[in-house]
Amino acid sequence: QLQLVESGGGLVQPGGSLRLSCAASGFTLDYYAIGWFRQAPGKEREGLSYIRSSDGNTNYADSVKGRFTMSRDNAKNTVYLQMNSLKPEDTAVYYCAADNSPPRGRKPLWLRPSEYNYWGQGTQVTVSS
Repeated sequence: QLQLVESGGGLVQPGGSLRLSCAASGFTLDYYAIGWFRQAPGKEREGLSYIRSSDGNTNYADSVKGRFTMSRDNAKNTVYLQMNSLKPEDTAVYYCAADNSPPRGRKPLWLRPSEYNYWGQGTQVTVSS
């Protein structure tokens, strides 16, 4: 049974920080690509960052580059998203996702939601004064 559970969301002031966690069970996350996404009301789900299972490298969307940092703790089977300098426009439901079946014949595009097969339930982040 593959499961992802996000936690750590809440209400923070602009300029504040928050760390989200994504705990994996039923599988070893080191064998999966893991991505962080968010979705605000009325908007499409947006890819924020990912970590590749092949080499552990991370990548970030331009909207969060320099403010958000993704990391992985294999011993805890958990990935994190450290969010700094938060802005009101960061308000959204944040999701983690996993996939272990990269496409054949093309390079995977890990900031696209359609690349992932497994999703957590989401955690709400609200940035407001």
